[in-house]
Amino acid sequence: MKLTLKTTVCCCLLSALSLAGPLAGAKESQAARIKASAIQVMMIRAEKLTLPAEFQVSLYEQLINQLQQKGTFSHVYRDGDRNAAIVPDLIALQCTVVSFKQGSETMRQVTTVAGATSITLRCQFRDRGGNSMLERDITGKVRFVGGNLRATYDFAKKAASAAGEKFSAAK
Repeated sequence: MKLTLKTTVCCCLLSALSLAGPLAGAKESQAARIKASAIQVMMIRAEKLTLPAEFQVSLYEQLINQLQQKGTFSHVYRDGDRNAAIVPDLIALQCTVVSFKQGSETMRQVTTVAGATSITLRCQFRDRGGNSMLERDITGKVRFVGGNLRATYDFAKKAASAAGEKFSAAK
């Protein structure tokens, strides 16, 4: 097959354009991120469900830990921390349990199709005025290997990633 100069140039232009689109989108998404230097994580609420205490505590601690590790915010404050009151661009994160299914660690060891633990929380990121900046349902799961509380780690990792997509540290 013989390629002409015209065909070669067209192929090169199409290749360049196909790469330029995703790169331009990446710059736009970074520009659209909201600057915030700190986040305050409110206590996990389970209004309509009974959530075991170990899950509620683990969700809260894992979430704080993952937000600190992600490094999106300069400071991660706990619920009730008075130091958060002086931060002008503070984001408050309120998570509410939407669904919870406690699986069986024994069943997961025996078979890979049963015994999964799943927990879904509605995460609401709000500014000082109470305006919603981001609202998303995030699910944490443990399906194959690990204790039931591993679902809280999975949730926290996903929630920290969601925060990193929407917010960036104010410098």
